[in-house]
Amino acid sequence: MSRANLDKQPRDVASMFDGVAKRYDLTNTILSGGMDHVWRRRARSLLAPRPGERILDLAAGTAVSTVELAKSGAWCVAADFSLGMLHAGAGRDVPKVAGDAMKLPFADASFDAATISFGLRNVQDTAAGLREMARVVKPGGRLAVVEFSTPVFPPFRALYMNYLMRALPKIATSVSSNPDAYVYLAESIRDWPDQQALLEMVESSGWERCSVTNLTGGIAAIHLARRPA
Repeated sequence: MSRANLDKQPRDVASMFDGVAKRYDLTNTILSGGMDHVWRRRARSLLAPRPGERILDLAAGTAVSTVELAKSGAWCVAADFSLGMLHAGAGRDVPKVAGDAMKLPFADASFDAATISFGLRNVQDTAAGLREMARVVKPGGRLAVVEFSTPVFPPFRALYMNYLMRALPKIATSVSSNPDAYVYLAESIRDWPDQQALLEMVESSGWERCSVTNLTGGIAAIHLARRPA
């Protein structure tokens, strides 16, 4: 399977990510102009994990984001349903677990916080994934969803959408092992809810007190929320 479709069948999505795993981190850094590093640091700062806490990093891929979170001193586990991605990050010294976001292999209230970076968009049932994260997070625990979003300045939004559909797949052709996967990436970003719509989805899926922090003019956004105590 070279790419997934917007019906996001889990087997197709996992297979697609298996195929891009080897050069995934490099491709993301090039396509984001290096902003992926900045966004990860910002997410850690806002989630504010503390030493002794247990943090679930869902859709962690090669565990780059998990390593960033672990700099806090918290115990952080990387979970992903792409074995290829987890294997590509085997050299990163954090625990790794294979697991589907819609049916997590963890007990209720296992974690102090959960985060998912650029992965919620790939879950077939977004609300189910949000409910599962609420299930495994303790009452009063925290959530951080980092995801591509909608630029807030209309002229920039138009330029960005043109980049997504035209330039991004062309750039991916020169650096990715599977450029077709980045056609799916562009399509899935264009199809994704804007900041307010996602906030409402988070709050209707077992979370409360949701807030939004825009990144780079709304190219991406961080949604923070709490599980009701």
